[in-house]
Amino acid sequence: MKIRIKFKKYGPMKFIGHLDVMRYFQKAMRRAGVDICYSGGFSPHQIMSFASPLGVGVTSQGEYVDIEVNSTESSAAMVERLNTVMTEGFAVESWRLLPDDSKAAMSLVAAADYTVVFRPGYEPEGETAEDWFARAAALFDAPAVLIDKKTKKGMAQVDLKPLVYEIHARSGETPALFMKVSAGSLANVKPQQVLDAFYQSLRMEQPPFAHMYQREEVYADLASENEREEGKHCFQPLEALGQDIA
Repeated sequence: MKIRIKFKKYGPMKFIGHLDVMRYFQKAMRRAGVDICYSGGFSPHQIMSFASPLGVGVTSQGEYVDIEVNSTESSAAMVERLNTVMTEGFAVESWRLLPDDSKAAMSLVAAADYTVVFRPGYEPEGETAEDWFARAAALFDAPAVLIDKKTKKGMAQVDLKPLVYEIHARSGETPALFMKVSAGSLANVKPQQVLDAFYQSLRMEQPPFAHMYQREEVYADLASENEREEGKHCFQPLEALGQDIA
């Protein structure tokens, strides 16, 4: 059986790299007594794959790992079993059964939501954080948003406009910039690049450590190839592609 696990990563665990996260989950599976499947051969390993590994320093409310199991209890029971052995900084949100023909999460990733806030003490001078984020979002009203990006062949200009599907400022106790951007192997946009574009438009360098980033959700695109070519999308959270086990 194929299982998709949604989890969040917060606090000091944002400084743990992807390989350590993977090793941590392998140990958590053993501690929780998950009946996980192993590969064959002389060096068997747990069948486990992560969707779009998170960068160091970024927290998340929506990360995904796919596993295969021989047997399982209800979704609620498995979430409780895993959270019992989890350390602070990781929390399992859901345990969903996938169809047998489901593709791996990493191959489905098409978009991701992020929120960006100012680190305390780094707020802009002369305007509110909300107004600053509103100006950053307004940049994407332009016909094109060019940014210098390092590639294997050197520096090149990339237009971020078609790769940023939604962007706006959020008000509240902690003003934030929300964005839904392209993700995955074909065109992966980092929220830092979106802010780089705004700073470049101001002829400024992005100050280090000024912003804190959080990934909110990861999506698959269920639109047809023709619809995507026309700029139409049907984004669904990876979690929605499975179902709870009663």
